[in-house]
Amino acid sequence: MPRPSVAQVCLGSFTVVAATVALLAVSGASGVLAVAVLVGFSLALGTVVTVLAMSAARSGAPAPVASPADPAEAPGPAPAAAGHAYARQR
Repeated sequence: MPRPSVAQVCLGSFTVVAATVALLAVSGASGVLAVAVLVGFSLALGTVVTVLAMSAARSGAPAPVASPADPAEAPGPAPAAAGHAYARQR
């Protein structure tokens, strides 16, 4: 299984923190068990968000391009536009 990128981990972590704060503010939970359940739910939600972000990134990635077997068939550098030659560096 591929590892999540830094952005995906940050998205999941932000989801956990935001969901925990929102659920605790809305529910008004004060007991240890109630807070633990809300934090557990937020952790599960953050995990789901990270997994969904990983699958979305994997499905949206372009397919790798196969390189030609003959190096002569490989594309060369793009020609410079007419009249826009690069200045010589000193």
